[in-house]
Amino acid sequence: MIKIMQLKTSDAGFISQLDQRLAWEQSTDSEVVNTVTGILADVHKRGDAALLEYTAKFDRVEAATAAELELSKEELQAALDAIDDSHRQALEVAADRVRVYAEHQKMESWSYTEADGTLLGQKVTPMDRVGLYVPGGKAAYPSSVLMNAIPAKVAAVPELIMVVPTPGGERNDLVLAAAAISGVDRVFTIGGAQAVAALAYGTDTIPGVDKITGPGNIYVATAKRLVFGVVGIDMIAGPSEILVVCDGKTDPDWIAMDLFSQAEHDEDAQSILVSPDGSFIEQVKASIEKLLVDMPRADIIRASLSNRAVLIEAESMDDAIEVANHVAPEHLELSMDDAELWAQKIRHAGAIFMGRYTAEALGDYCAGPNHVLPTSGTARFSSPLGVYDFQKRSSLIGCSAQGASELGKCASVLAHGEGLVAHARSAEYRIKS
Repeated sequence: MIKIMQLKTSDAGFISQLDQRLAWEQSTDSEVVNTVTGILADVHKRGDAALLEYTAKFDRVEAATAAELELSKEELQAALDAIDDSHRQALEVAADRVRVYAEHQKMESWSYTEADGTLLGQKVTPMDRVGLYVPGGKAAYPSSVLMNAIPAKVAAVPELIMVVPTPGGERNDLVLAAAAISGVDRVFTIGGAQAVAALAYGTDTIPGVDKITGPGNIYVATAKRLVFGVVGIDMIAGPSEILVVCDGKTDPDWIAMDLFSQAEHDEDAQSILVSPDGSFIEQVKASIEKLLVDMPRADIIRASLSNRAVLIEAESMDDAIEVANHVAPEHLELSMDDAELWAQKIRHAGAIFMGRYTAEALGDYCAGPNHVLPTSGTARFSSPLGVYDFQKRSSLIGCSAQGASELGKCASVLAHGEGLVAHARSAEYRIKS
């Protein structure tokens, strides 16, 4: 019998108890930080030589030159040809859907001209080069390749560099096939903090990039955090999360399995159910016990549910929605009638899955929207990965003589007010006498 925390929004101290359950901070292991810092500095200083040493040490892959660690287009195509037809078709369908959705996200340049001839606007340009980190070995996530690579390509990034470790020389054909389908330009079989360092600083073989995206272990996440500023990064992601708001009318087995879908990621993943129907919560608990026995990752699910899950009885559907907004979950399922109307009341969520038939898992793989989402409450101020993460905006200002004269008077007053005389005079030179 799994003991899962249960709360009621009517309880005294409910928010405090919920916040304690939500609290998660990736421990800053000084040993990890020291190790990663050393690797970053070494690769920065010695480039390919250091990269080859770390690849041999951590991934047991020996190479005489870093160029030997790059896969050819033919090798990517061979991986695509090697996978079975069902996998290939699924990857292609998912890629098409992600691409169509991403096309809607593209920012375009714009401008307008004022009456005096002054032009103002915004120029949108893609980044020159982006790096994509993909876990390798047993951790095979072809869907992550699609979700990171396709928006970058839709943004018209000219060069996309993928790094993926191949521990012991083990390559994953699904991951490489996804790279081929997504249009990745170059693939290097390197991983860990050393791969992040190579992308951030560049080596003789691996070009430096403008931004690094993609998931990884604690060493990769720490490396991304430490190179931020040298390059951009997507985000530092916490454990996977799902919050289900249900009116009590959905099959409890469906809801239990939706909670499992996040709990099976790892022991720190968080699954939350909020419902105004207390008896339905009990039905879901019974479904959890019944269904867990058949789950291949039952031990992980059990640990996740015991350590981090919470079942919440709300006073009403409006009350349940406010709980969801307080949590600001990565994934939010609205399993209820009129879900699209209720969704209008959601202020904070990474992705909103509307209706009883919309399982969160569909968003992970093939619905179209990106599955790289803000976690740990950061949906309050951040958004899913998208095309806009690979585009930059430059302001456009082009003054006519008349515009410069009028704006110069305003700028002069403000500059003098700030004590910046050179600013003021620069503007004053252009004021018509």
